Amino acid sequence: MSNALSGFSDAQTHCPVIACPPVGDSYGGNDVFSSLRMPSGVAPMVILNPENAALAAAKILGLSDSGIQVKVKEFQEAQRQKLIDDDKSIK
Repeated sequence: MSNALSGFSDAQTHCPVIACPPVGDSYGGNDVFSSLRMPSGVAPMVILNPENAALAAAKILGLSDSGIQVKVKEFQEAQRQKLIDDDKSIK
C-alpha cells in the first residue's frame, strides 16, 4: 500500500517508470509525496491523472511503434479540435 513502489522500480531498471498515485483521502491524503520525493538518481514520471499516464505510456511506446504514434497524433488532433470547437461555442 505504498506509492514508493514506483521509486523502487525506477531505481532497479533503465526503462521509464510512470507513477500514478491513487486519488483519495486515504493515508492522510499525502499519497503523492511518496511519488514526488525521490533520492538522487531515481526519477519516475509522476502523473496524477490515469488517462494522462496512459497517454505518456503510449507516447513512449510510439517511439518504436509507428502505429501507436499515429494513434497518439490522431488523439492529440481530436483534443485540439475539441478545444477549438468548445472555445467557439462560448464566444
